[in-house]
Amino acid sequence: MKRWMIFAAKILFTLAIASAAAAQQPVTAPRFTLNIPAGTPTAQAEHSVQFIGTATVLLRYGGLTILTDPNFLHKGEHVHLGYGLTSERQTDPAIEFDALPPVDFVLLSHLHDDHFDKLVREKLKRSTPIITTGPAAAELRELGFTAVIGLGTWQDVEVTKGDTTLRLTAMPGRHGPVAVAALLPPVMGTMLDFSSTPGRYRIYISGDTMVYGDIEEIPRRFPGTDLALLHLGGTRILGIVTVTMDAAEGVRMLKLIAPRRAIPIHYNDYDVFKSPLPDFEKAVREAGLAEKVTYLKHGETYRFAPVAPAR
Repeated sequence: MKRWMIFAAKILFTLAIASAAAAQQPVTAPRFTLNIPAGTPTAQAEHSVQFIGTATVLLRYGGLTILTDPNFLHKGEHVHLGYGLTSERQTDPAIEFDALPPVDFVLLSHLHDDHFDKLVREKLKRSTPIITTGPAAAELRELGFTAVIGLGTWQDVEVTKGDTTLRLTAMPGRHGPVAVAALLPPVMGTMLDFSSTPGRYRIYISGDTMVYGDIEEIPRRFPGTDLALLHLGGTRILGIVTVTMDAAEGVRMLKLIAPRRAIPIHYNDYDVFKSPLPDFEKAVREAGLAEKVTYLKHGETYRFAPVAPAR
């Protein structure tokens, strides 16, 4: 009997190891595909991140243009955060919504008004592709958006345009402590793996998450991140509960993901942001990571070069 118990335990252990190894392997076929005609829309053929404000950036890779978490309200305007809570914007976007270049798709970490505001809901073309969480996708379809892809954690979509291919994978995210996160919209981070003739590039966008256990799986499955966009701000609900990374959490994430370069975003735009950017800068210096971080003011652009494939 004892031998059988030992034998069964060995089998279970072997299966667990095999299962874990299989889970860490990239999915060979994407769950979804999105093919964008190469000639439309015309875009700048560059590789860059332009910071517009909040969590909103224009991300360009070759001829592909991505808009993240679109928020184009102005200083003094308010967003609704749920349960009667509102927040006032402290800044203006660097670009007006109507001045945006043609966008191939919108990447939305979650459906909160400071990431997808009332102006965007009104003005964004209903045919614009949007990649987001499953629950957000369902709500957007009810609002009339017709090209929405909803992803669960670790699910992915392959986007193609001309000779550029992007494998976009939903990463774990949790908008605050467990009890509070259950009351807020589900959130996802995103890993973007670009490839084209010049080479490849991997970008991690954290989304409005805290650092918790599931985040530790990201560098195991996706090592070698080139650039990380970190949602900071130390957002506090009711002035008490922190639901986005503050300075200390941002440094923890920076150490965990270990990108070659990081850019903080989502740090000074609303009055619920209680951890200002200088706090993060100080924490980064004290951690000896200053050379890894680039700071962008609203409207500024960071340009990067694809990594040539190894020979």
